[in-house]
Order: sequence, then structure tokens, then C-alpha cells
Amino acid sequence: MATENPPQPAPTDIDPSDLRFWARPLDERARAFAELRARPEPVFLTLPKLPFLPQSPGSWALVRHADVTEASRHPEIFSSEPSATSPADMPRWMDKYFNSMIDMDDPRHAKIRRIVSRAFSPKMLAKAEDDIARRAARIVDELIRAGGGDFVSQAAARLPVEVICDMLGIPARHHRRVVELTNIIVGYSDPEYVGATVEYGGGGPKMGRLPTLRMLGTVASAGWRLHRLAAQLGRERRSAPTGDLTSALVNANVDGERLSPREFAAFFLLLVVAGNETTRNAIAHGLRLFTEHPDQRELLLADFDGRIAGAVEEIVRFSSPVIFMRRNLTRDHEMNGHTYRKGERVTLFYWSANRDEAVFTDPDRFDITRSPNPHVGFGGPGPHFCLGANLARREITVMFRELFDRLPDITAGEPDRLMSGFINGYKRLPCSFTPPTASSVRPG
Repeated sequence: MATENPPQPAPTDIDPSDLRFWARPLDERARAFAELRARPEPVFLTLPKLPFLPQSPGSWALVRHADVTEASRHPEIFSSEPSATSPADMPRWMDKYFNSMIDMDDPRHAKIRRIVSRAFSPKMLAKAEDDIARRAARIVDELIRAGGGDFVSQAAARLPVEVICDMLGIPARHHRRVVELTNIIVGYSDPEYVGATVEYGGGGPKMGRLPTLRMLGTVASAGWRLHRLAAQLGRERRSAPTGDLTSALVNANVDGERLSPREFAAFFLLLVVAGNETTRNAIAHGLRLFTEHPDQRELLLADFDGRIAGAVEEIVRFSSPVIFMRRNLTRDHEMNGHTYRKGERVTLFYWSANRDEAVFTDPDRFDITRSPNPHVGFGGPGPHFCLGANLARREITVMFRELFDRLPDITAGEPDRLMSGFINGYKRLPCSFTPPTASSVRPG
């Protein structure tokens, strides 16, 4: 029977709506979510009122694998509109930059996905295969010549951004700028990127008017710059198409449907952000995990081709680069003994679902042979499952093949973590290795 109890706030020492919770060590986070999963009732997360932003009504935390997957399978109940990515509602004027297919339901979502899914067909991915391998080889060459350093900027971030920029036809001179702008968008709660300190919930200090305005302005400026780049490329490819993805998207006609300039710009932004951040963080986390678990590295190197597919899935499960997504109730719904009401919000914590002991044996153990591995690191089952999941898998595979073939003893030091409750990311990650023989490095 469904419960009718009033919302129970998160315990003050376990509050995922408080940004400071995400600065805690990973093992503390894991224990906290295990405690939340064990509670009979879901907890309710509250957010303080921030200047210039509407007051958030708060949301229910979905921390169990079963609840996250059920909500994902039923978009007619758990809607992505008006937003799936922000815990609080952003000002409406920011929609033109950040409201993309990820924040839509059918039929709008289905229309855009039909058009853009052609970009991730097996044929398109096969076409990109050789390019991914060449880029990974060149990146490792340059990492070797540098003698190590920051693995994120020198390797993990470079491969996915170069691949997605090349697919879209973004000139190489813009690649570094694309990384900088996407860092700002996903790092909206990290003072390094937005120049303002954000505190969410937990009784923490509220953000003042000037810091809030600075954060909103910095993020909006980054979105505007990427939209401007998309508009320029879109105009060029409409008049003179090439073989790149931008040409295919702006000139696509699927059953009489085309992307409007605004729809293309929004998808362009989603693609460069998601195509960069998720994969780069999986690669960076992967190196750190293989450093902390040398037995798993030895296991992989003993049969790379036979075990890399499982290793990729386990890296994504264990690291969960995207921590959560939001959904919005369209009607009353009973789930796991609790009734969620129309108009309420829920937060799907993928990070917690991927550690659910009801689904994963010894979930806090990194095990590249884990099978089955029904993680939700690419999103839950349903229409919003990550469109670029197969591209991400390929990039992670190719990068670790190149790294471990040529630098089998490469290790990672202590990471500089992104201050975020949305992306489980590394800003910097030192790496070191035994220099290979000169013959293994291609001329610069």
C-alpha cells in the first residue's frame, strides 16, 4: 500500500542537494547512499532560494536501481520537461541556449532523435573508427614526448573533443575553445570556472546577488558562444554541404521533418558537451581505477581483446560520470510503496543506482569481469538512453588499447576533482610512466 507520509528531508549529514556532500571522499559518498537506499521511505531534497532564480520546490531522491530504471522506462509519467539537467529552474531566457532534446518529451523528442540518430548509426561509427585510432596514437605520441603531466588535458579530454569536433566539421583552431566553454557549462558550480561560490542546501550560506549573476552570466556567455559557432557552421553547410555531420543534420529531411536553426544549435551544444565531458571523465577515471587496482590492470593486459568490453562497462558503472538527471511527474504514480504526486520532481541518482547491492554483488569493488552489469551509466532504459554510448565505448576502448600497448606501466596520481553534484569529473590528473624506447614514438 502506498504511503501518504509528508516529505522526509535528507539527514543533515547525508544531503546530496548540498554541494559540500560531493566534495566528500568517494567511500564516504558510497556509504551515505547505501544508508539512503536502506531507508524505507525516499528522502526529499530542498534547495535554498537563489537570487534571480525561481524558488525550487525540491525533489524526491531516487537512489535504488529499480526506481531509477522504472522512472526511465516511463517518460509519459516521469517527464523531461521543462528540464532534465538542472536541479533548479533556470531563467526562461537561458532556454534558447540549453533547452535541447534531453529536456524534451515525445513527440518533439522523437522528431529530433529520428533525425540525429543517423549520425550514430553503425555506418557512421565505422567511418570514424580509423580516425579515432589515428588520433589516439598521435595523442599518446605527444604525451610521451611531454614525459607525462596532466592526463586530463593531454589525453583524456583531447580524444573525445577532437573526434566530435571533427565529426561536426569544427576547425581544429576552435578545439581548445570548445573544451574551455564546455568546462564552464558543466562546471557551473565550480568557482574555478565561473568565478563564484555556489552553496546548495544543507544550511550552507546562500549565494549572493552578485555571485549568482556572475555565475549565470558566465554560463550563458559560454552557451551563446557555442550557439554562435553552430549558427556559423550551419549557414556554411546549408549553402555548401560537405561530408561532415553538420551538413547531414542541417540538410536532413526525414519524413518531411527538418531541424530548425534553433534545434540544430541546441543539439550541437548538447553534442559537444556530452560528447566531450562524459567520455573524457570515463577515460580519466579509468586510468585512476587501474592505478588503484593493479590486479585488474594485469587481468586486462592478459587478454585485452577478450576483456576490454567488460572493462569499459565497469569503468562507466563505477565512475558514473553523469551523477543524476531530473524528471517531473505528469500524474500521480505509486512506486516502491510510495505515491509520487503530479507536479512533484524526482532526481534519478545514477551514481547510487550503480552501487545498489540489490543488483550488483559487492558493488564497491571494481571488477572488469563483472557479469551481468546492468549499469545506468549511460542513462536508464528508455527513449533518453545515451545516443552516443557506442561512440563513447569505442573511444574508451581505443584510448586504453593505445595507452597500455605503449605505456603498460602508466599510473595516475591524486586527482583534482570537479566541484559538482552533476558531473563526477576530474579537472586535472597527474600521470607518470617509464619512457618507452625512441623507436616507439612517431616523429613530431
